[in-house]
Amino acid sequence: MTTDPTAAETAVLRYTVKPDHLDRHLRLLADVYAELDRLRPARFSWATYRIPGSRDFIEIATGHPLPGPLPGLPAFQRYRADLDDRCETRRFDNVTLIGAFGSA
Repeated sequence: MTTDPTAAETAVLRYTVKPDHLDRHLRLLADVYAELDRLRPARFSWATYRIPGSRDFIEIATGHPLPGPLPGLPAFQRYRADLDDRCETRRFDNVTLIGAFGSA
């Protein structure tokens, strides 16, 4: 397998939000998605999943290069400003695509 320098990078963030921060966290995320929807950056995708019945989240960012437009967005800056304080646990990994089929 060869590495394509123009290929998209993918990063995964898994975290658990503290109970007293969940509502604020969801509002901040909604603001980021609203800003991304307005700007529609090319070659970038970001998805956030919540595990049902929990405070556990998974974020998947794909783009070239990462972190893409996120750091420049005011809504993301607000979201990221106290993320460490809102979370009980956090784990960030760069991942390598092994295979994929279709889209949802």
